[in-house]
Amino acid sequence: MMRVAVSGARGRMGQLACSVIDSAPDLLLGPLYAPGHGGEMLFDQALIEDPARVADADVVVEFSTPDSVMGNLALWHDMGVHVVVGTSGFDAQRVEEVAGIWIDAISRCLIVPNFAIGAILMMRFSEMAAPYFPVAEIIELHHDRKVDAPSGTALSTAARIGAAQPDQRRAGASQTASGALGVDVDGVRIHSVRLPGLVANQEVIFGGPGQTLTIRHDTTDRSAFGQGIELAIRRVGSLSDPVTLGLDALV
Repeated sequence: MMRVAVSGARGRMGQLACSVIDSAPDLLLGPLYAPGHGGEMLFDQALIEDPARVADADVVVEFSTPDSVMGNLALWHDMGVHVVVGTSGFDAQRVEEVAGIWIDAISRCLIVPNFAIGAILMMRFSEMAAPYFPVAEIIELHHDRKVDAPSGTALSTAARIGAAQPDQRRAGASQTASGALGVDVDGVRIHSVRLPGLVANQEVIFGGPGQTLTIRHDTTDRSAFGQGIELAIRRVGSLSDPVTLGLDALV
């Protein structure tokens, strides 16, 4: 039976991961790492604050904050456990930093910007469309408690579009207010919306002469991420590269 630890177990996504693992008959949940919450109970387990205890796991699912995730990854690497990273905010530079940590590692690290299968398809369809359109923009919409912007999904989508269409053309309008045209990532402008009532949504709009193409994915409930979390846990150890970006490597 595979033992799966959760780092950031106290958070919304951490608790979802705990639920997915706890419900799987061949996965064993724990330990649950949550600094600042030691001793609190979750899924009939006491949350821990000592990261050394994570070494007991085969896989750790990482849902800590963007500020603490890199330090955690260095710890899990040294322990030799496989890691599934769901923490947001992994741009190209941060992924490169992880690759530097995981050189010649026996364990595997899978960085997942989005665990929803529909979001994986949205990114892949966007990558397919990119060579046929000179301009693309992304509008990503999330709940108002999300701690980072742009989202990891938007950053990953922009990187893939930019690689598929390196000659992205930007609109030439001047900004009467700073930020009105979004942030430029790999030649793709990203606009972030944070509102209560949302979960996770993304729209990619391509523009060309006489036409536009819109590819959109909407998440209405976090249960959409469960299938991807379970798939990542089961398959991370089979990956050929030390560090892999994106769940589509397993789809």
